[in-house]
Amino acid sequence: MKFITKNNPIVCYLFTCFDNIDSIINFKNNYLKFNSGFSHNLVICFKLLNQKQITNIIKELSDLEFINFVDPYNENDFDFGTYKRVAELYHDKQIFFLNSHSYPICENWLLKLMSNSGNNILIGTSASNESLLDSFKLKKKYKIFSYLFRKMRLKRKFNIFPNPHLRTSSFLIKGDKLFDYLKYIKIQNKEDAWEIESGKQSLTNYFRKNNFDIFVINSDGSKFTEDNWIYSETYCYSKQLKSIISDKHTRKYLALSEKDQISTQFKVWGK
Repeated sequence: MKFITKNNPIVCYLFTCFDNIDSIINFKNNYLKFNSGFSHNLVICFKLLNQKQITNIIKELSDLEFINFVDPYNENDFDFGTYKRVAELYHDKQIFFLNSHSYPICENWLLKLMSNSGNNILIGTSASNESLLDSFKLKKKYKIFSYLFRKMRLKRKFNIFPNPHLRTSSFLIKGDKLFDYLKYIKIQNKEDAWEIESGKQSLTNYFRKNNFDIFVINSDGSKFTEDNWIYSETYCYSKQLKSIISDKHTRKYLALSEKDQISTQFKVWGK
């Protein structure tokens, strides 16, 4: 068993019962392929899995050094429910959170993030101006009333475009700071989880109001403030060649035709 090394940051990867084992294998392979450049503790979180499932997964990770975190909560409060408990446990450490479909794709990925970190700093590896409110479309005319009702509800919770926010597939923050934000938030459904990423009371908006510096860092190690997030080239912009972390949505963009990339870029950034 590996033990937490004092003063080292945490890299926290989350795997849940809803995920395919290929996700954690992809994470492992890329984690081993790319040097992080910064001494750290790897914590792998298991959510809503039984002991047999966990044991079988751990067998696939025999070439990794990591610490198990088996989430004791037996209801689905989504990724941020687990992140809250990890943040409370490692409250005195910088924690780099990655969801199940995320993995590093450049050398010195953690060094580039940690070089810009601090006690009152929130760092993302990508961001967006997209609004869930504007993206929500009527698909079937006979559902017009339920559509209008939900649209009104979403309007109370989400800002219209532009809605600048860090994407929460991977981000870096001090544990106690994240716990302070999450400790009273109940996450009971996907909409609650979406609010944390891009709602009016989002992670980004909360820490902006609390005078945190909020940056996106790209694979060059360059730091981008909110006005220039688009130019980090980490998400749905141009050829998106400067991502530190790959996730399912960055991969989806890369698989699009040039025409569809231009359309998606406009939807995400407005230009």
